This record gives sequence, C-alpha cells and structure tokens, in this order.
Amino acid sequence: MRRITAFILAAALLWSSMAAFAEPLTPLDQRRGADQTFLTFPEWYLVHSPAEYAHFLGYSTHPSEFPLFAHIGQFWQGYAAVCREIQKFPFNGGYHLMVMVIGTSTTLEYSLKGIYEHTIGRLGEATRSGITLVPEERFAGRYAQAYVDFIRIDPWYMFDFAAQLKTLWSDFPIQGPNLLRRWERRFALTSELVAKTIYGKLIKLATHSIYDAPKPVSAVILSKAPQPNPIYSEVKTLPGSFGNAVGATIPRYEAFTRYSLWLAANGIEFKEIAGNSGDVVVSVLAGNNWSPQANAVRVLFAQPIITQPGRRRFVLAMPVPELSNQLRAIGQESNSISVEHVYDF
Repeated sequence: MRRITAFILAAALLWSSMAAFAEPLTPLDQRRGADQTFLTFPEWYLVHSPAEYAHFLGYSTHPSEFPLFAHIGQFWQGYAAVCREIQKFPFNGGYHLMVMVIGTSTTLEYSLKGIYEHTIGRLGEATRSGITLVPEERFAGRYAQAYVDFIRIDPWYMFDFAAQLKTLWSDFPIQGPNLLRRWERRFALTSELVAKTIYGKLIKLATHSIYDAPKPVSAVILSKAPQPNPIYSEVKTLPGSFGNAVGATIPRYEAFTRYSLWLAANGIEFKEIAGNSGDVVVSVLAGNNWSPQANAVRVLFAQPIITQPGRRRFVLAMPVPELSNQLRAIGQESNSISVEHVYDF
C-alpha cells in the first residue's frame, strides 16, 4: 500500500512538473517575454501622467500647481519596483534602453517645466485678472488632451506638434485683456512645441533604426470564442488546434484593456497572453484603503494620484488564468474603483 501511495505521489509530482514546463499553446512567432508586462508600466506611466495633467488643466485655474517634480519621482519609483520583479528573467537590454531614454528625457522636460512654472509661470498667473482662463490657457488644455488621446494608441513622437504650434499662432490673435499672461503662455507653449517637434523627429529616426515595427496585436489563448460584436470586431481567430481552448488575436496598447474587460464580462477566461501564463500586471484606481480580495493577486506598489486626494494607483500582479476573474471582481466592487490598464506583454 505504501508503494502504491508513493507511486501515485511521484506520478503527481511528475505530472505537475511537466505541466509547469509545458510548451505554450501560442504560436512561436506570437510569443513575447514574460518580463514585458512589468516593463510596460513605466512606459505607460508616461501616458497616465500626461492624462492626469490634461485632466488638471480642465478644471484648474493655476497650471503652475501641477506636481511635476512628484511625477518624476513616481516614474522612477515604478521603474525600480518592476526591475525588482524581473530579476529572475533574462536581461531585456533593448527595453531597458527605451525606458531609460524616455525616463531621462521626461525627467529633463518635467524639471525644466517645473522650474519655469514655479517662477515665471506663477508670476504670469499673478498678472491675470480674475479666474477666467486666457485663450492660450484654454488652448493648452485642449492640446494636452489631444496629445493624451493620441499617445494612448500611437507613439508620442508621431504626434503633430508642428500643427499645434500653427494653431496657437493662427487661431489666437493677440488682443484683449491680460496681455502679459497671454504672451507668457505663448512663450512657454511655443518653446515646448518647437522642442518636441525637433526631439520627436530625432527619436523617430533612432527608433526606426534600432527597433522593428511592433506588432499591433497580441495572441491570446481563450477558454472559448467570444460571440461576434461589432464594437469589438478586431478579434481574429488563429488557425490551428489549441485543445479545448481557442486561439485569437486582439489589439494591443490601450485597446487591450477594453478587450480584456469585454472578454471577462462575457465569462471568457485567458489561458495565455503572448505565450505567457505567469503574472500579468494590472493597475487599479481606488481609494487609499482599498486592497485586492484574492490571495492570487499581489500588490507590487501603490502611488497617490496627487491631484485627486484620497485616490491611489494600485499596481497588481496576477496569474494570467486569474485575469478575467479578477477583472470581474474589481468591476463589481464599487463605481469609485476602476481598472486603469491591463499591461500587455
């Protein structure tokens, strides 16, 4: 009897070991490294930060109060946190180089802008009569939102900063009150737009010479095929056999979050994303005291949303097969809790 029990235990251990190292179902050319879900966070933070800035400009009459220096700290805090998580993976030199370049350039941009806004910017604000925004301030809010809407889908260096500069100087003639504030804003906006036009072209050339064009879709292995939906029409079935599962592709980047939430809401589970069944990173916006309910979910770190007191960004890691279940659970908690982003590989 002891021999039979030992044999069963040995067989179970062998089976679990084989399952742990089983070949992914995802086609080889559709797989990406398991570390990339972590490394995409600092990249996406540079979407979250401009989004917070655009939102701030939408209601604040004091643009100089936006916490640019604190956002620099949050970027590097996030990068350090994900670096600790990926030490077990092979070093991804190309991705780290990209993060360092965008992080360093953003640090320089935010530092110069922060110094300017805390000095000349505040003096310019002081010259404005009343709390009504001048035309250039309203333009800055629209430009900031247009930029955020663009970079949710496309690389920042593809944004047409030159067209924004042309709009600034052609659609807003200098006349009326608050001329000191208007000229100060024109100077700040013109300097920013010219610098980003030039730097964007340089980064575009460097990026195209170093990196291959990224794939616009991610391969996923799902528990079942979703029902056709014209709003989510970019789901494409992969050819081949996937056992009891279904292979498909869905859009990457911002759309990946929308499609993940839709699949989860329809009771469809993820088995693999880009060949990975380990941890996937998700950020959630919630109150300061929120915590995930599932033991399978780890909180990597949390960051305050500085312009929204009482709110924090919780950056979580969870196994890919748990993703849909956790997205559904978070969605059912409260209207004040929302999934900010699912970080594709």
